[in-house]
Amino acid sequence: MSRYSDSLSAAWADHLAPREAAAPTVVSLFAGCGGSSLGYSMAGFSERLAVEWDDKAAATFRANFPDVPLFHGDVAKLSIEDALARSRLGPGDLDVLDGSPPCQGFSTAGKRDMADPRNVLFEEYCRLLRGFRPRLLVMENVSGLVKGKMRLTFVTILRKLKFCGYRVSARLLNAMYFGVPQSRQRLIFVGVREDLSAQSSHPLALRQAMGLRQAMGLRRGWGRIADGVKNKQFRNRFRSLDLPCVTLEKTHPPILCEGGSERELTLTECAAIGSFPPGFTWGAGAYQQIGNSVPPLFMKAIAVHLRGILRAASDATMTGRAADAGASIQADAC
Repeated sequence: MSRYSDSLSAAWADHLAPREAAAPTVVSLFAGCGGSSLGYSMAGFSERLAVEWDDKAAATFRANFPDVPLFHGDVAKLSIEDALARSRLGPGDLDVLDGSPPCQGFSTAGKRDMADPRNVLFEEYCRLLRGFRPRLLVMENVSGLVKGKMRLTFVTILRKLKFCGYRVSARLLNAMYFGVPQSRQRLIFVGVREDLSAQSSHPLALRQAMGLRQAMGLRRGWGRIADGVKNKQFRNRFRSLDLPCVTLEKTHPPILCEGGSERELTLTECAAIGSFPPGFTWGAGAYQQIGNSVPPLFMKAIAVHLRGILRAASDATMTGRAADAGASIQADAC
């Protein structure tokens, strides 16, 4: 068993472990099949609500997270009152509001249409953000959002998140530097509510990425053709097996070139490359769901970092209360 298999098994055990009574809470919008949800669970979070409209993705989510309340439908039809009731939270109680609004209108793999109606779904994220008033926000999107004409939309999103009352930073992070054997660059927004004494920040990347051969235990080729993977959509772009895999697409599995032959990667292999452990259950539309997902180990790294921000904010609050109490005692003594 490779070190990567060991890390997946350990992360899966963390997901299955009972939650602490004081576990940080998360609500996931645009949850998909549960890639982000699994990452938060691996980091010890308690998920209070997930929202997903796609039937196949919702079915996969239910199969893997039976104890998480799921709103299966259009996020625009979820009122804040209903969301609070389903999550058993009041305004200001939630620790993290997470969301990955559909990115097809921004992606460099698509038409990059400014008028794509999916581009404004982040408005629904902002609406629920104002209702929940979480301590932290996280929003993920494709790197194309900061490229070319889409930068105007990026600036708009950043401004609106700040207008909701958060100190926000955004950074391009690649999953391959966070324990995932796949080159998958994403734009990650992190925000801290303005009344908290903590700064918005992102996790530090690992120094070395994991190659696909190392992660999957693939054998060396026989020299007839170069070993590697290529994917159909991007003109059969070729990548060595000693590097992380090409970005997994939602339509076509990558082609594995190994030992003089070519074949599509299997669902089991794609799931592992996406950092889904073997215990995760798949149904219809699995390849598309993996291609659309935030890799769980990537989100776990982000979630662990968020726990650090929450601790810093809590410590600062306790220190402030102690200082206030001391000042009050001194004033009474006078």
